[in-house]
Amino acid sequence: MPPKPKITKEMVIDAAFEVARETGWENINARTVSNKLNCSTHPVMYHFATIEELKLAAFERTDQFHLEYIMNVSGKENEIMLGIGLNYIRFAVDEPNLFRFLFQSGYAEGNSLLEMINSEGLMPVLSAMQKGMNLDLDQTKEVFITLAMFVHGYASIIANNSLEFDEKLIAKHLERVYTGAISAIQEEIK
Repeated sequence: MPPKPKITKEMVIDAAFEVARETGWENINARTVSNKLNCSTHPVMYHFATIEELKLAAFERTDQFHLEYIMNVSGKENEIMLGIGLNYIRFAVDEPNLFRFLFQSGYAEGNSLLEMINSEGLMPVLSAMQKGMNLDLDQTKEVFITLAMFVHGYASIIANNSLEFDEKLIAKHLERVYTGAISAIQEEIK
């Protein structure tokens, strides 16, 4: 039986994640990842036949990290969506390289908003929103789309260093969009 590798696949993914986090996803390659692990490139290529496979694994790790980050909210149920929205924007402030990896690299699975809104990966966010707004799932998706466009726009501008993060101002704007989107759905129900 061959000896167990000292560098595990998970270690390689974590190192690729850190490269993306520190210097951008474009810099994930066998050399940068092996430097992070203080090893040769052999263990990296042992676990991943191509760098593209490694980037996809790092993307999945980044996506999970992002979901945990934005879902770290507390408070009243009606404040959950506002918290998720602010965390989404705060993620762009705190982790601009990871934000660009997730949303500006082309690695996202769903290419359209409709594909994303119906994906299993979004269900934790939609469930939290639905509970906080007391709407059915289709209505929640409508509110989500409105908020997603607003929040993603803010986050993209911030991640690309074109706007300072002003939490009070952004929260005020987000509250207006959130309230308006819910009011519009409630008007449609009547």
